[in-house]
Amino acid sequence: MKKVLIISASPRKGGNSDTLCDQFAKGASEAGHKVEKIRLAEKNVGFCSGCYACQKLKKCVKNDDANEIVEKMLSADVIVLATPVYFYSMDAQLKALIDRTVSRWDDFDRFKGTEFWLVITAADDKREMMSATLEGLRGFMRDCMEGSIERGVIYGTGAYEKGAICNLPAFQEAYKAGKSC
Repeated sequence: MKKVLIISASPRKGGNSDTLCDQFAKGASEAGHKVEKIRLAEKNVGFCSGCYACQKLKKCVKNDDANEIVEKMLSADVIVLATPVYFYSMDAQLKALIDRTVSRWDDFDRFKGTEFWLVITAADDKREMMSATLEGLRGFMRDCMEGSIERGVIYGTGAYEKGAICNLPAFQEAYKAGKSC
């Protein structure tokens, strides 16, 4: 049994990337894994102020939900990072959380062997429109979390209206990915 942490950055509950998170969770749960989904829109995660007090304290001095989420990331076997693509990049909610992981920079070796799935959705139906988002997420994993493993990318292309993803191949792909983790 693996600990699966799903981080949904969708600002819309039941939005397209959030729906794919639910499908992934369903598959992972059915496969016998312990699954937790965090909706960043329901959490208080402020931006990093660059004070670097965290380097001495091993946690951020801001009193919000970021420290708890980062701790959960450090103990997960599988992490799903899901975001809608806004203007060629991940949304602000996910970027704020990624920036706040600096508080545990010295512990990033704990990500060695951690499996990552990336879920990205966009109204556009061209995957190349998602390349900047994908590169940002991959850079975070590759350069910051050395030894982490990218298991796959689920592209929710052509999904603009809430719920549109349910009629696209990514809906079943997310379920199957969860089953396979």
